[in-house]
Amino acid sequence: MGAAGSPESEGDGPVRGSARPSGLLDVLRVASVVLDAEGRIVLWSPQAEELFGYEAREALGQYAARIMVHEQHVDLVVKLFADVMGTGQSWAGAFPIRRKDGSTRLVEFRNMRLLDDQGDVYALGLCADQTTVHRLEREVALSTRMIAQSPIGLAVLDTELRYVSVNRALEEINGVPAEDHLGRTPREVVPRMDVDALETATRRVLETGTPVVDQSTIGRTPADPHQDHAWSISLYRLENAFGTVLGVAVSIVDVTEQYRAGIEAEAARRRLALIADASGRIGTTLDLDRTAGELAEVAVPELADIAAVDLLDAVVQGRRTSLGPAEAAVIRALAVRGYDSAEALEAADPPGQVARYAPDRLVTQCVRTASPVMLPEVKDEDLDRIARSSEAAELLGRAGVHSYLAVPLIARGEVLGALDLKRTRNPLPFSEDDLLLARELAARAAVQIDNARWYQSARETALTLQRSLLPSHPPVTGGLEVASRYQPAGATSEVGGDWFDVIPLDAGKTALVVGDVMGSGIPAAAAMGRLRTATNTLASLDLDPNVLLEHLDRITAGLEQTIATCVYAVHDPHLRQCRIANAGHLPPVRVRPGLPPELLDLPTGVPLGVGGVAFSTTTVDLEPGDRLVFYTDGLVETRRDPLDERLGTLLSLLDGPDRPLEEVCDLLLRTLHEPDNFDDVALLIARATPPDRGPASPAA
Repeated sequence: MGAAGSPESEGDGPVRGSARPSGLLDVLRVASVVLDAEGRIVLWSPQAEELFGYEAREALGQYAARIMVHEQHVDLVVKLFADVMGTGQSWAGAFPIRRKDGSTRLVEFRNMRLLDDQGDVYALGLCADQTTVHRLEREVALSTRMIAQSPIGLAVLDTELRYVSVNRALEEINGVPAEDHLGRTPREVVPRMDVDALETATRRVLETGTPVVDQSTIGRTPADPHQDHAWSISLYRLENAFGTVLGVAVSIVDVTEQYRAGIEAEAARRRLALIADASGRIGTTLDLDRTAGELAEVAVPELADIAAVDLLDAVVQGRRTSLGPAEAAVIRALAVRGYDSAEALEAADPPGQVARYAPDRLVTQCVRTASPVMLPEVKDEDLDRIARSSEAAELLGRAGVHSYLAVPLIARGEVLGALDLKRTRNPLPFSEDDLLLARELAARAAVQIDNARWYQSARETALTLQRSLLPSHPPVTGGLEVASRYQPAGATSEVGGDWFDVIPLDAGKTALVVGDVMGSGIPAAAAMGRLRTATNTLASLDLDPNVLLEHLDRITAGLEQTIATCVYAVHDPHLRQCRIANAGHLPPVRVRPGLPPELLDLPTGVPLGVGGVAFSTTTVDLEPGDRLVFYTDGLVETRRDPLDERLGTLLSLLDGPDRPLEEVCDLLLRTLHEPDNFDDVALLIARATPPDRGPASPAA
């Protein structure tokens, strides 16, 4: 078998060197006995001593029939001995023997005539215990049949990793005849298997004797050169009775079906995980762009290397639409995500861009028919049907787009747009399983996207109404430079009741108003509009602030279930004063150069609509350069922070060097207003200027 220590030979020439024994004869314990022509024992081996129980000194010179054969067969054996010696024909058979200790044993005999160089005749007897012989025969027969008929691929490799034996099953697995295996290594017979790992494992088994069981490997053989197969390989070291390493026995089981089933199960698990992930990640807000971005992020890179979420522009604008066969699709890109594919990202429409896709484009077909479009293998001519323009098609080609899938986004029976998927780095084409997963993602996300687009539409409508009720004012009026902001609530689509106003009065004076109608929605907006109109009308009468609030209080009481807070101030640039009355509102802040900002100490008063409590007017100085900051509670109130701390933060933000009022407004909103605040914010800042001063410069 080519084991270590075996004799060397060249071709069919004689064997040179000594060979180590195989040990098989020792297993059989073959006894050797030589008889002379008279049938007397002249040679007696140690194995004969063991088999018959007689020592050599007892056996030599004795007639063999007396001590080697059972007495009932002596005559027959004597006759057979005479035939062998007379004819020269060998004889074989089994006879019971009587051992020295009196026990009986069945022994296999092989007898043959010998001639020496003097012409003398002798007889050679070879004897072995029949039980041992039959056991080995059965084992050899069983091994031979098992190896030949086994559905498992079996082979023996010598210590140089060359095939010395291969069964039929391995022939079929490898697609190579048995004779073409012999003398060659696995690397030469099946080079497309993972032969490096196989050789490493085989040498380790040869060195250590520790078997390798069920080692997995994947590759291809000449039996099926175009498909990957999976095998389970086990390796066992072979040794003879003396412990000499003969080689390695290899068993190979094709487990391709189990491997593919495992791959499919793992793919199914990953699909379920992706769907579960999508359920948790898509639709975390009612922001349309963010929801689309969440869908694209879930799809990359698990499902695609490039994912784009596109909506029909008419759908974004709140209109239902249907496309005719020759009609182009006007699509607004909402989100695009890519995995290591800059050119493919460059080919995609940037978020926010509106593009027209011709009737022959695949995404147009997808949204027109409300059916998926899948190209498992994208050819060069297909790129023009995927991309919007020839330039984009060229970029997709350079990016290596080789598979394409588009699934419609359908919610409440309406096609909203499409989820557009491409593969560049992932070498596998889109499959039917990928299509099912993409449709599941699109179905889940479409509802969230539809909710977000209706929320956005309702929110924009509400904000339009709210802002239509708020004033627009010049940056300078009378002796004041003015800046304002309105910030809607971050987590509701309903309009609020916050308002502000800047009202020019006679003699260069200016009225400043900030108020907050409690509640939200259309009733709050309607009440706010009526109070603002009333305030403008009353302000023209040049009433004291406390008197004006008393009139507003009665008007508010006449409005059903309406309560409002309000600060009303009249600035007189000539007197350099501001007269202020408060109806349950947070106090304004006065900021004077060189001094820390301060909350004005005003009588708080009661909210408008409560009635029964008089209001009072407070006069404060307002020199040129001084500022007044009016605000509603949405700027400073939160559910988790004490109001005093928040007001302290407001004062600290207003402290420091003077800066443009617009910049101050942005700073306060950016720092104080929290996105999840359920209240809107009105902010009004006025800086006193000299009476004859024109519009302030940005550096003022």
